[in-house]
Amino acid sequence: MNARFVRPAAAAAVTAAMFVSTTACGGDGPAAPSGGKVVVAGEEIVKDEKLHDLLPEKIKKAGEVRVATDVPYPPFEMFVKEGEPALTGLDYELGQALGGKLGVRFAFTPQKFDGIVPALQAGKFDVAMSAITDNKERQKVVDFVDYSRSGSGVLVAEGNPSRITTLDDLCGKKVAVQAATNQLDLLKTRQAACSASGRGTMDIQTFPKDSDAQLALRSGKVVAQVLTKPAAGWVAKTADKGAAFDLVEDPAAPGGYNASPNGIAVSKQLPELTDAIQKALQALIDDGTLTAIYQQYGVASIAVRKATKNAAVD
Repeated sequence: MNARFVRPAAAAAVTAAMFVSTTACGGDGPAAPSGGKVVVAGEEIVKDEKLHDLLPEKIKKAGEVRVATDVPYPPFEMFVKEGEPALTGLDYELGQALGGKLGVRFAFTPQKFDGIVPALQAGKFDVAMSAITDNKERQKVVDFVDYSRSGSGVLVAEGNPSRITTLDDLCGKKVAVQAATNQLDLLKTRQAACSASGRGTMDIQTFPKDSDAQLALRSGKVVAQVLTKPAAGWVAKTADKGAAFDLVEDPAAPGGYNASPNGIAVSKQLPELTDAIQKALQALIDDGTLTAIYQQYGVASIAVRKATKNAAVD
C-alpha cells in the first residue's frame, strides 16, 4: 500500500536480519535539549536559534517533542535489536535531525498505528512519525508536514537480467506480488494496457507475504516483485548485504507508481510546532541532510524537494 493509509500486511515482510540499520541510533537519540551538535547520517547538525524561537513555549520548556510511532515498519521504523527498545529507521533518524536543528529532543514512543491519531487528538503526543499517508480525511484532525512521496516499486534480481526499466516492461512476464495489497490492484489495472500494447498480459503470481514473493524472485520463478517502493529499496540495500536484488528506478515515477505524500502528523493544537517543523525540514532539505538520511535506506528518490503542509489533494 502507499505508505500507511492503513497498516499493510507487508510491514512484516522484511526478515529480522534486515531490521538493523547500518547507522542505527540509540532509543533516546543524540539530540540535546540545550542545543549543541547532533550527527545524523554523517551530517553534523547545529541548533538554529531562529527555528528554536518558533517553537511553542511548552515545547521549549519541556525540551522535547513527544513522538508516536508504530514499530516495526521497515525502513521507516525498526528496532535496533529485536526484543530491545532502542529504535532506528528513516523516521527515527529524521526525528533526531529535526530535533538537532530545533534544539529539542524528539522522544519516540511505540504506539499501535490505529491509535496514533486519536492519541494526538487526546494530547498524549505532539506529533507522529510513522510513514503516515497525508490525506484530506486525516487533515480534518491533524496537520501534516510532508517529507516524502511514496508508492509502488519494482524489485528485480541483482543485475536486472530481464532489463526491467518501467512497470510496463512487466507485460508478458511473470510477476510476484503480495495478495490483498494496493500493489496487486495496480498490476491488475495495468493488464488492459499490456493487452493493448500487444506485449501480452502479466502472469501475476500472488503470495501470502512479501518474503515469499522474494523467494520466488531469488529462484527465478518470476522476473520481478512489486511492493511498496520504500520496502523494495530497503530489501535491495540489505538482503545479502545488497547482493541479492536491485531496485528499478523509473525517472517518470521517482517516488514510485501511484505515489502519495507521507507526512509528519502534528496536533492541530500546536500550529507553531507545525511551522517550526516545516521550516526545520526545509533547512535539512537545503543542506542535503534529508537526502543523506534517505540514501542510507536505499530510497533517496522518495525524498521531497520542498517541505509542504497538507499536500494531499484527495
